[in-house]
Amino acid sequence: MRIIFTVTNDLTYDQRMQRICITLAENGHAVTLVGRRLPHSIPLETKPFEQKRLQCFFQKGIGFYLEFNLRLFLFLLFARYNAVGSIDLDTLPAGCIASILRRKKRVFDAHEYFTEVPEVVHRPFVKFVWGLVARLCLPFYHHAYTVGPALAQIFEEKYGGLRFGVVRNVPVSRDLDLSLKQKSGLSNLSPLRILYQGALNEGRGIETMLEAMQYLENVQLVLAGEGDLSSKLRQKTTDLELGNRVVFLGFVKPDDLKTLTDQAWLGLNLLENRGLSYYYSLANKFFDSVQSCVPILTMDFPEYRALNNEYEVAILLEELNPKSVAEAIQRLLDNKALYEKLKQNCLLARKEWNWTKEQKTLLAIWEQVENGQ
Repeated sequence: MRIIFTVTNDLTYDQRMQRICITLAENGHAVTLVGRRLPHSIPLETKPFEQKRLQCFFQKGIGFYLEFNLRLFLFLLFARYNAVGSIDLDTLPAGCIASILRRKKRVFDAHEYFTEVPEVVHRPFVKFVWGLVARLCLPFYHHAYTVGPALAQIFEEKYGGLRFGVVRNVPVSRDLDLSLKQKSGLSNLSPLRILYQGALNEGRGIETMLEAMQYLENVQLVLAGEGDLSSKLRQKTTDLELGNRVVFLGFVKPDDLKTLTDQAWLGLNLLENRGLSYYYSLANKFFDSVQSCVPILTMDFPEYRALNNEYEVAILLEELNPKSVAEAIQRLLDNKALYEKLKQNCLLARKEWNWTKEQKTLLAIWEQVENGQ
């Protein structure tokens, strides 16, 4: 089956879509991933699937979404495919209309609760528009999946009748070089590296973490990514006089990010409760840390609490403020036995929370699509 997936990012750093496309390509499907070219986009690396970027004049706002969906619609109008996989609501209009006109199969993949992300949830008109897109398009869909069970339940209730499968954003299982760090006790790296990976956007708790650094010693915060707050966060680091205790790496390729995560002492997932999308999230950085046998500091949100009940790999934070973050990290610094316990639990959890097992659900969904079930 020929499948086209559509996203609005530039493809290079989208680990979830790379995993999905590689898996389907290796199982006999002809896959194309379509995204967009950004001013800072680097050349695409060769993958076992085709990649295409659409170049837009507008880079953000309503102008971008209208232009991108128009360009995507024209592309889908003439491309060869049997099914379109639309990723999130921002690529849904083009995928829905083109697939209906051409009588092709269509699948919806919700990476997040789009109308509840911080950039949308407090903008009534924008939220209304995206909600309208969902209400108009999703009745034409018979197959859908998302990243976690809580979101799946919410979507099924919200979009009545459409069943959502769950394909979690877990990493590919890999051998771990346990000699890289001392696995009994703390890392032998000094200062100890605390890693944040992902977009430097609002609602990610990064500003809070910068303020918490004032209360901590012998730790270094490493930020891998860029985003809307990049300049503001760099200025805040200067204002707080944190110097080289905070390192901005910019965009990091997925393969390099694995090595970087292996070298970390602690992972961060400090989402602010500023919308249901974050509250019910199940971020890839949580699973990436576990796969690298790195304990993680995360918010006490439902999905992370449920996972931590299976394998205690994280410190759950009830309240997000500089003092509570610093106290939680200091607790791990002082309690080597607790840190070792979390690390050993990571060794167990990484055998269960990995793509080798998760991809079976993905393949089953697309088999149903192919067979018209």
